[in-house]
Amino acid sequence: MMTPEEVCQILKSEFATAIEEALLDGCHPCAKVARDRWVEVARFLRDDSRLRFNLLRSVAAIDMLAEDRLACVYDLMHIPTDDPTAMTTATRTLAVRVEVDRNAPTIPSVSQVWPAANWHEREAFDLMGIVFDGHPDLRRILCCDDWVGFPLRKDYEFPVEYHGIPATTEFELTNPRH
Repeated sequence: MMTPEEVCQILKSEFATAIEEALLDGCHPCAKVARDRWVEVARFLRDDSRLRFNLLRSVAAIDMLAEDRLACVYDLMHIPTDDPTAMTTATRTLAVRVEVDRNAPTIPSVSQVWPAANWHEREAFDLMGIVFDGHPDLRRILCCDDWVGFPLRKDYEFPVEYHGIPATTEFELTNPRH
């Protein structure tokens, strides 16, 4: 089994400046990749015979309000395709983090690399406002089309009403602030 450290060494040798940082401490090691090289690195992660990250498990969007940035973390796995019982056992995993400016949050879509990214990217667009350049169908997936704002951002202001329907939270607050 290849370690995240070994995967990051391969990435650094292939992409030098595109790998901004290897965050290997803790229980969720990841490689921080430059936004404008992300699709190229993603294809390499999927296609390189040493790596073959053939499964995108999830995409999580992060609001780093204090740093005025947003990020997406892509959880990748290699699942052996020659063993039908192997779906429960990944031989290697890695998280890739792509950070962007909060005021112009665009990340190239990797839905053409891993089809599972399609819905994950739509969710990050809908709830955090991250635009995925090249996405085949980037539209809201959870909120109504006319919803204002991005509900998972830390500075989101909860609406007092929506089309005449009064809004409350689980604590019956009509205008919670974060």
